[in-house]
This record gives sequence, structure tokens and C-alpha cells, in this order.
Amino acid sequence: MRRLLARAIVLLPALILAGCGGSGAHVQSASASASMTPAVIASPVMISAAAYVATASSIDLYEMQSAQLALQRAQDPATRALAEKLLSAHQGTSAQLSYAGRRLDLLPSASLDAEHLAMLNALQATSDFDHTYRAQQAIVLQEGLKLHEGYAKSGDSPTLKPIAANAENVMRANLQALRGLR
Repeated sequence: MRRLLARAIVLLPALILAGCGGSGAHVQSASASASMTPAVIASPVMISAAAYVATASSIDLYEMQSAQLALQRAQDPATRALAEKLLSAHQGTSAQLSYAGRRLDLLPSASLDAEHLAMLNALQATSDFDHTYRAQQAIVLQEGLKLHEGYAKSGDSPTLKPIAANAENVMRANLQALRGLR
């Protein structure tokens, strides 16, 4: 958890500065930063079902809350359209995760982890909302893709593995939609 917070603190200034550039280039630099995902996700080491549910639920919550904020604050219609797509997609993955988690007595978290909370706070505070939103999406969608892909392949719960495989496909589609905005 400390490593997640440390990375969030390192990434936030870069995201804020990237949002000040005014061009689409910052999204590409944010994508490069996405390789700096938390070690628990970037590592091929199998994570527990509880860790998977906790991380996946935080990603879904961040995606839904940031999308709702984007629907209020985004200036670019394409950014608002992306937010609508992400909100709908993550409401679905969140419901699936919740249902499967409850079957395993693993309740998804009702709050964001420190990393995602820091990102949401930075998004709320930015004066260049559209660029910051897109930059953060590049990071979180890559993080989610690695998490779900890894768990679908090597997770320890037969109940959660198909949920992870579906969420992996959702993350891939969302990344494609984000890339289409550049």
C-alpha cells in the first residue's frame, strides 16, 4: 500500500504538469508513465482473490466517479462521450465483481484506495480537466488491464477468473476508445 501511495505521489505532479501543455502529447507521455503501475499489478506473481477484489473495486469506483465528474466538467464532447462509455462499462464490471465477490464472502470496497483517491482529488482540482482526465485514463486503464489479464490467467478463484476475463475485454475496449480520441 505504501508503494501505491508513493507512486501516486510521484505521478500526480506529472499528470498536473501534463495537463498544462494544451496539446494531445501529454496523453502519450502519461501512457508511457502507465508502465509504472503498482508492483502488485505489474508483477506476474499471482495475487489473492481478496487482493484482486479490493484492487478491481477501487479501479471501478475511480472510473465511475471520474466519469461522473467528466460528465459535469469536460468541455470536449468527445471526452464526455468517453466518460459515458466508461461509466456504463464500469457500472457493469462493478456489478459483476460485487455479485461474484459476495458469493466468496469478499465484499468489494466502498471506497477508493489511496492511489485512486489522490488521482480523483487531482482531477477535481485541475484547471485543464479534459487533458488531465484523458491522461489519468491512460494510466488507470492500463493498470486495470494488467490486473484483470493477470488474474484471468493465473488467479486462484474459479469464480473470479471469468469476471477478470470479461473485465480485461472491457479494459481493452476502453483503451481503444481512449486511443481513438487522440
